[in-house]
Amino acid sequence: MEGLKSKIRVGTMVAVSVFVTVAGIYGLSRPIQNGCAMTYMYPTYIPIPAPENESWTKYGLYLYHEGWKKIDFNEHLKMLTGVPVLFIPGNGGSYKQVRSLAKESQWAYTTGPMERTFYQEASLTREERGLDINSSLSTLNQYPSMLDWFAVDLGGEHSAMDGHVLHEHTEYVVYAIHRILDRYRESCDARTREGATVSEDLPKSVILVGHSMGGFVARAATVHPHLRKHAIETIVTLSSPHQSPPVALQPSLGSYFASVNNQWRKGYQVQLSGAVHYRSDALLSHVVVISITGGVNDYQVRSALESLDGIVPPTNGFMISSTSLKNVWLSMEHQTILWCNQLVVQVSHTILSLIDRETGQPYHDRQRRLAIFANMLRNSLPHDLNWITESSQLASEMHGQASDSGSQAYSPFACPKNIHWSDDDLDRDLYIETPTITVLAMDGRRRWMDIQKLGSHGKSYFVLVTNLAPCYGVRIHLWPEKANMSSDTPLSKRVVEVTSKMVQIPSGSAPKQIEPGSQTEQPSPSAIFWIGPGDMEGFRFLTVSVAPRPTVSGRPPPVASMAVGQFLNPREVGAEFSPMALILSAYSQKDILLKEEHPLVLNLVFSISLGLLPVKLSLKTAGCGIKDSGLPSGDAGGLCKLRCFPPAVLAWDATSGLHVYPSLHSETIVVDSAPASWISSPGSEKTTIVLLVDPHCTYKMSYYVSSTDAASRFLLSYSSQIVGFSLAVVLFALTRQARAWEHDMPIPSMLTAVDCNIRLPLPFLLMTVVPISLALLISLLKSEPLPSLPSFIAVSLGCYMVANGFIIMLILISQLIFYVAAVLHVFFRTRCQVWERNFCLAFQDWVTDLFSGFIILPKVVRALRLYAVFVTALAAIILVCFVHPALGLSILIVSHAFCCHNALCSFLAASFRSHTQKKESSNAKAKDTDSSELYAHKHVSGIKYYNSQDNCGSSPELGNSYGDIQLEVFHLRHGLLLLHFLAALMFFPSLVAWLQRLKLGHTSPQFLDSVLCIGVILHGICDSKPEFNFFFFSLPGIPSLEVRLSFAYMVAGYCSFLSGLALAPYRVFYAVAAIGVASFAFRVIQRRNREKGEAYFRSRKHSHRH
Repeated sequence: MEGLKSKIRVGTMVAVSVFVTVAGIYGLSRPIQNGCAMTYMYPTYIPIPAPENESWTKYGLYLYHEGWKKIDFNEHLKMLTGVPVLFIPGNGGSYKQVRSLAKESQWAYTTGPMERTFYQEASLTREERGLDINSSLSTLNQYPSMLDWFAVDLGGEHSAMDGHVLHEHTEYVVYAIHRILDRYRESCDARTREGATVSEDLPKSVILVGHSMGGFVARAATVHPHLRKHAIETIVTLSSPHQSPPVALQPSLGSYFASVNNQWRKGYQVQLSGAVHYRSDALLSHVVVISITGGVNDYQVRSALESLDGIVPPTNGFMISSTSLKNVWLSMEHQTILWCNQLVVQVSHTILSLIDRETGQPYHDRQRRLAIFANMLRNSLPHDLNWITESSQLASEMHGQASDSGSQAYSPFACPKNIHWSDDDLDRDLYIETPTITVLAMDGRRRWMDIQKLGSHGKSYFVLVTNLAPCYGVRIHLWPEKANMSSDTPLSKRVVEVTSKMVQIPSGSAPKQIEPGSQTEQPSPSAIFWIGPGDMEGFRFLTVSVAPRPTVSGRPPPVASMAVGQFLNPREVGAEFSPMALILSAYSQKDILLKEEHPLVLNLVFSISLGLLPVKLSLKTAGCGIKDSGLPSGDAGGLCKLRCFPPAVLAWDATSGLHVYPSLHSETIVVDSAPASWISSPGSEKTTIVLLVDPHCTYKMSYYVSSTDAASRFLLSYSSQIVGFSLAVVLFALTRQARAWEHDMPIPSMLTAVDCNIRLPLPFLLMTVVPISLALLISLLKSEPLPSLPSFIAVSLGCYMVANGFIIMLILISQLIFYVAAVLHVFFRTRCQVWERNFCLAFQDWVTDLFSGFIILPKVVRALRLYAVFVTALAAIILVCFVHPALGLSILIVSHAFCCHNALCSFLAASFRSHTQKKESSNAKAKDTDSSELYAHKHVSGIKYYNSQDNCGSSPELGNSYGDIQLEVFHLRHGLLLLHFLAALMFFPSLVAWLQRLKLGHTSPQFLDSVLCIGVILHGICDSKPEFNFFFFSLPGIPSLEVRLSFAYMVAGYCSFLSGLALAPYRVFYAVAAIGVASFAFRVIQRRNREKGEAYFRSRKHSHRH
């Protein structure tokens, strides 16, 4: 590589890769505060014995029991009468991780259902509506049956790293399900023999709860051919990948994922290219799947992988993030999701709510189970990003006013009748003349707002934020006319209550007092209420009634009370941030001043998803109307805390849902999505956030893109894409080397080849724009939604640049190692020839005497030298087929490394000899070049070189020097070494899992992995000498058509690029293995033709073969 431009290109790629890596690792290594409460328990694990005719030595099945008292296991197993739930641990997990869920489930069964609140119920999709389960859930005082939690002991094996392990786990889970159902029958028979009264409703299905890879195992068990019919009807997964493996490197693992997902698509009869077709008699029509994700703090499994889109139709399941989970609102790490008390409690009550009162077993009706999950897990904020401007069509439901017969006006959002406020409970009314209403205390007053007057000039929407509980602390009514307290008409006939339209949101920390006895700071809002023009049509007044301090519920009131409402125009509350503004904010912070009387709600749209470019957002109070107080700025700021409530942020993302940031002062706003990828969900390229800010105060809002957070999200979201692109970079470099051979040019080094491929415009565009265009064409042919082109192209090019930087660093490091080893080798050989010769002779005599009795040993050594390539291939294939693919590929790598070292030593020795001869004969006539090179080849440094046709060769009559030839050999084998090193590295996670399983017994590699690795080995052996064309054939009347090796490498590079875009880099093995098998086949054909005297090959001006 020569020239300043080349060095700048290479340096830029390396600098980008180093920055992304260092900044990303720094961002990921920072501690996380998730806000989860711990769960405490007294666990006991009861082993479930296997029948005498069945035995599983590696795995086990346990029943959880909560309590510190010692119990008789056999007697406890006889009393099984609950609903069976099976917990499946994930990658490296333990069966003991069931303890948090099991303990909280037992406590929930003991204490009964959760206390009802009067916030708006969950916002349901069209598929989840149709059943009114709220009434049954609200009237439930005791759950019909308890949950019996079972757990499988999978030995802590790494199921995310090896497809064979995942398949064995699936087999055992199917057995465990059958064993659990049989255990209930055995317990029933045992009680019957003892004369006890037993129920006839025995469990026919088992609820599965899987964590991490355990969730996928649960889905794989559902489509297992040996599973009993309807044995699985409900699956809950916690941080489980569904779309593809988190580490999609092993071919058998990726193939198993694809196979299971295809069976699920067929089981639901889903047609992805058009409308979704659902059949009630389909194989999986009765199965409901709920995927709960951990959000942005789960670094191991991203939400995009946990999505059920394209696998489970909306009629049978959904994905929800813990950040938008009702009563949770937290993002949590991969393991924290198992013990986070807020989530565990909610999931426990949800599963208990599935039990039918009549049968004591889960509901069989699929739609009812789905509705229960939706009502118990979903929050009540709408799914639409434009929720402020969307009317709930409330008017059509509640405008049925009372008739003259005296019937009461109907409202689905009214408080219960047992919570009643009379006019005597309220103090005098207040009439609000401004569009903004403020409540600073529970004063027991009713505030009147004229809808026609205050809602004019486009301000047709009313929004209220408060920390007062609906029905108990605040009530909201719509009045068709101003109330006349002396009227004889009942109040219920004149107004419509909309209090329970209020939506709960998480609140921040409790407010504090600046000093004892002083006023308390304003609390953060815990609920939001909005109503549109369609809802207020036909009404004249809106009233907000605040309860007196001794609340009607008898509970103590909040420490500080707050409510702020406002009529607003939705066109005045929106702002959009362009991609350029976000990118520039990474270099310079942007400030925006929000003056007093600004809207209560600000709707901000970021054109680039905050999952790709997280934004650091800060809001500082700059004033609150206290201009002439004469106090220092610090004291004025303290007074503003007594008047202004803390801002809150609601962020929406199409992939991960809602993210809430209460009490925002300075926070990094980030969502868990992977936008701008080939398989991104529609709408994921944008993020919408809603700011709730006090209109009485002036704020200075600042934002900028956090570089470390952006690098962290980039590595997390696109690591699989970078792996696929890295393999493509190596294959494109091999294309450059093969093309140089075919055009009778010197074979460039890998660094030079990579540099040539990133030159603008033609090489870089050929390596990037062509595969990106192919990806878009494939999406069009499959009728799949296209990603946002600007962001998709930008992210793809960014990943390709990072991949080039990684490969360049790998090339430089490996070259440095080879050069250091070769220089040391040549140095010690030249300086210590006499000592080495004496030592070698003595060592050879000692070895000869030692093995003199073994006559066959010299023959074996000679055979190994003569058939080194054959022995290498045989040893590698044996290890690949019977031990592990990574070990077989390691043999190939060692062979490449040895040839590289040998060729580089020959090059350095020849260069050193040539330099010495030129120095000694500077005043004499130079000797013949060929004879000197031949002399150097035979005598220099005493180094032994490969000189066979299968490795390195030279010819005295060549125009190129012997040193140049050996350097080309090094460049060629160095490229193959890098490719096969990356291939072996992709099997490293599987090797870790294999080493763990050695103590449990030997397991053979997966057939698919072995076959593909054999193809890779054949590629390394057959294509180490690019002297022949890849293949050629002739057609009648058409000259010979040649498909050369460079073309094969180019196609393989495109396949690797597309595999990276699809987040499935393991597919590159198919392309490389195909090249290896084809090369081997045509080498055999060439040998046969040569034996017949019909050999065909392209020759270079110099006839040596690598």
